[in-house]
Amino acid sequence: MSKIGIIRCEKNETKCPLTSCFKALSSAAEGFAGCEEPEIAGVFTCRCPGENVAEMAKILKSKGAERIHFCTCLFSHKEKEGWALGTGFCADVDRLVRLAADEAGIPCVKGTAHLPSGYVPEVFK
Repeated sequence: MSKIGIIRCEKNETKCPLTSCFKALSSAAEGFAGCEEPEIAGVFTCRCPGENVAEMAKILKSKGAERIHFCTCLFSHKEKEGWALGTGFCADVDRLVRLAADEAGIPCVKGTAHLPSGYVPEVFK
């Protein structure tokens, strides 16, 4: 079993209930492909400018998370034909994912559901 934490963006929290993220997680698909029997450990909402992300990552780890996934909408955007890389909600996503991985000491992954065509989830260790 893989315990997964998810960190989302405040800019999307009132528009997206994470339905597709949870579906992808429960079926070990998209950003969660390769996770053995994934199970949610917890969800946090990052608030700009993201200075709380390291603390959130540590708390998720303390609740059993073995890895943390950052929602696809942080670094991608929706188009008519699907999702495309760039102009997501967070211009600082790479720094924040790296900070979370470094501070919590567990892998942090860019991607949940709605992966852009050809995108392979980037893992920060």
